[in-house]
Amino acid sequence: MTKKSYFVYILSNYSNQVLYIGVTNNLKKRVYEHRQQKEDTFAGKYKTEKLVYYECTEDIFSAIRREKQLKHWRREKKEKLIMQTNPFWEDLYEKL
Repeated sequence: MTKKSYFVYILSNYSNQVLYIGVTNNLKKRVYEHRQQKEDTFAGKYKTEKLVYYECTEDIFSAIRREKQLKHWRREKKEKLIMQTNPFWEDLYEKL
């Protein structure tokens, strides 16, 4: 049986002013979907299209717990997490 992967991810807009946190089992597809959003959605309104952070797990429940944990963090703590692996806030989408 093949193990599934689940991703907790953070998207930002290109001025790094807005952060969006989500969970998915197909990161590349999900980021692509965010980039196609209409303006009546959060992603469309705030243009959160730049993948700045992600982590992977094989357990959906731990992914959901982690997503909730990150959503409750203050922005400063989220920024520190991003800076640990992506200090220049580059778009990681093309590297997937």
